[in-house]
Order: sequence, then C-alpha cells, then structure tokens
Amino acid sequence: MRAALAMILALLLAACASQGERVVPPARETAAGTLEASRSLVGAPAGEWPGERWWTAFADPQLDALIDEALSANPTLALAAARIRRAQALVDAAVASAGYDLTGALDVTRQRFTRTGIYPPPIAGSTRTTAQLAVNFGYELDFAHRNDAAIAAAHAQAFAAGADAYAARLALVSSVARAYFQLQSLFALREVDRQELAQREQLVTLTRRRVVGGLDNEAQLARAQALPPVLRAQIAKLDGAIALARNQIAALAGKGPDRGLALEPAAPRDAEAGVPGTLPLDLLGRRPDLAAARWRVAAAARSVDVAQARFMPNVNLVAFAGLSSLGLDRLLEARSTIAGVGPAVRLPLFSAGGLRANLRGREAEYDLAVEQYNALLIDAVREVADQVQTRRALENEGRELKTALAAVQRAYDLALARYRAGVSNLLSVLDAQGALFTEQRAAADLRARTLQAGVALYRALGGGYQDRGPDKTDHRSEK
Repeated sequence: MRAALAMILALLLAACASQGERVVPPARETAAGTLEASRSLVGAPAGEWPGERWWTAFADPQLDALIDEALSANPTLALAAARIRRAQALVDAAVASAGYDLTGALDVTRQRFTRTGIYPPPIAGSTRTTAQLAVNFGYELDFAHRNDAAIAAAHAQAFAAGADAYAARLALVSSVARAYFQLQSLFALREVDRQELAQREQLVTLTRRRVVGGLDNEAQLARAQALPPVLRAQIAKLDGAIALARNQIAALAGKGPDRGLALEPAAPRDAEAGVPGTLPLDLLGRRPDLAAARWRVAAAARSVDVAQARFMPNVNLVAFAGLSSLGLDRLLEARSTIAGVGPAVRLPLFSAGGLRANLRGREAEYDLAVEQYNALLIDAVREVADQVQTRRALENEGRELKTALAAVQRAYDLALARYRAGVSNLLSVLDAQGALFTEQRAAADLRARTLQAGVALYRALGGGYQDRGPDKTDHRSEK
C-alpha cells in the first residue's frame, strides 16, 4: 500500500510538473492614455459622442428612410446576428460542460459467455441475455478552474461577436451615407452642367443675332456652337454615373434597382460633428472594432489559462444506481439492484510535450490578439485626428472658394454686359463663363467632400456604440 501511494504521489507530481518558461515575454497592451493627441486636435470643435442615429444630424429625410431600410433588410446584418447566436451557443455549451452530468441508460445484450472466463457453468459456454437499467451521475471537481476559464473565454468571444455586429452595422450605415452623398454630388454637378448648357445655348442665339447685325463673324458663331455638344456629352456621362449610384444605394438598402429610381436631389445639412474632450481614453469603449479586439484579448488570455489547467489532474466524482440482471425476466426484481460511487482521476502522464505545445500555441494567440489590438488602437486615434484635420482643411478651402466664386460671378456678369453692349468680344465672355462654372463645380465637389468627411468622423468616433460588457481589463495574471 505504501509503495502504491508513493507511486500515485510521483504520478501526481509528474502530472503537475513545470510547464516551462515562456519563450518570449508576453505582449503588453498599449495604454490609451499614452497616445497623446491634444496638439493634433487643436481647433477641433468640441462635441459629444455620436448618438446611435447620428445620421439624422444631416437633416435629410430621404437619407433617414434609406438607412432604416438598410438596417432592416441587409444580409450583412443577418450574418452578424447569426455569428452572435453561434457565440452564445458556445457560451451555453461551456456552462453546461462545467455542471453535473446525469444520464439514464438501458443496455440489453444477447451474448455467448466463454467457457474459460470468470463465469462458472451453467453460464459458461451458454448464450444469455444481460440487461442493465441505471442512472449515471458525474461531476468534475474543477480544482484548476479550467471550466471557469473556458466559460470566461466563451463569454469574451460572445461580447466580441456583439461588437463585431455593431461594427458591421456602422460600416453599412456609413456606406449608405457615403453613396447617398456621392449621388447628391452627381446631381449637383449635372445641375451645373445643365445651367451652363442653357447659358451657352443663349449665347449661341445672341451670337447668331450679332452675326446677322454685322457685329460678329461666322468664326465666332462656330466657336459658340461647338460648346453645347461637349456639355451634352458630359451630362450624358453624369446620367450614367447617377444610374449606377442609384443601383448601388438600392443594393445597400437591400432592395431592387427600382428603389434607387425614387431618389431625388436634396440638400443635406453639414452635420458639423465635434470631438469629445475625453479622446482617446474613452475611444476604447466607443469604437466597436476596438471593443471587439479587447474582448478577443480577454478570450485569448482565458484560453491560456485553460491550456495551463490541462497540466493538472482531472478529478471527477462518479456514481450510478439501477438494476442489472442476467435475463430480462429478473431485471425488475429487488435482488437486481446495483449502486456505486467513487472518484475518477485522469493524469496526463506521457503527454507533457503535447500539452506544452498547446500552451505555447495559446500564448502565441494571446500575443497576436494583443498586438492586433495595439495596432488598431493607434490607427483609431490617427483616424480621428485625420478627420479633424481634413475638416479644418475643408473649412479653409471653403472660405477661399466662396471669395473666388463671388469674384468670378462678378467678372462673368461684367463680361456678358460688355458683350451685349458691343464693347467686348465673345472670347472674353467664354473665358469668364468657363471660370464661373469651374468654380461652381468646385463648390459642388467641396460640399460633397465636406459631407463625406462628416460621415468619416462619425464613424471614427464609433457611430454611437457603447461597450456594455463587464470590465475585463485584468486579462490574465502573468506567471
């Protein structure tokens, strides 16, 4: 007995042997507070974090309806919802595996018994029916907390799936808004071309009259007549781009191409999103992609704990009670009662190499998750700074463009008046007119870029997401 106990103790010590030191030091998460961005955000308008329906700040009912349709019908969100259900199922499975196991079993076997076994005649050498009806109970005594770590990992993956779903929602809404503003830009450019075409056609009529009156020659009339076809070709090109943009928006909304035909020119308001003063610290809980990355770090940390716990003995408490008999006719007799209880111990005797390899793999996955989170955090802060500086540049450009547009408008009005009065030639009118419509196209393009920048800033700030999961900042204790 002493020798057996000594052997069991040696086996336990071997099973719990050192797992070895880490090959490389564990990766460290970048602290958000160390990413200084205050100087890059100087001059940014102060504001609150975006609301869940941030797109309503553009005050465009047509856009609101499109996004509502997209959120209710787009297949991308259905896929994200399916991933959440799958992650929750894994949580339920992890919780179930940590509980007790109670099963009922009925076994009926027709067999021939050996003549050289433990059974004496007349059973030996005969063919009989054996039956057993029992209830089996099992419960793992999780001394190493392996099941707790597995449950925590599954919960973290579920929270990551929820953040991913919001990230998909934010990407969809942003795509709809960007495509919609691009369509409005095409509408605006086409309207500028139509106005220019109308004025150039009026100029052709005016020049024809001047030729009849002897004030202009045929060469000037030919020059004036060459311009309208060019503009008609440009308008036709814009019509094609508008048709494609309509189809794209309809697809994003989960509808057929006919849905895009109902879209009309509109005048969205510049949302003028501000930047919260708690950036970048609070960005961790406001960006769904960052939240998902942090939850994956937590899940990877718990997976390391699971791998470490596999070095420990697995102890289960098992019990059974029921009936067993030789022959079905005596199965339900009181004499057929059976029962038993006892521990079951599983020791990883000769699998330490495989367990260490599994542990190293889980540690590498943890390091990978941490470094992916660090890279994403740095990129998220940079993205906000980029959008703030983009908005600042657009504002400066807009002020200069407004001044230039007023100047070219006045120059065109003066050139046209002088031409009509006969004190100027056609070339001066064409030059002034070309400059005017060039600035008008630049203004339409600037407005579109301003709206697009507003969407990009709202997305960079998380689009109304809030991480409501439990705080898991203490991912794992390093050993």
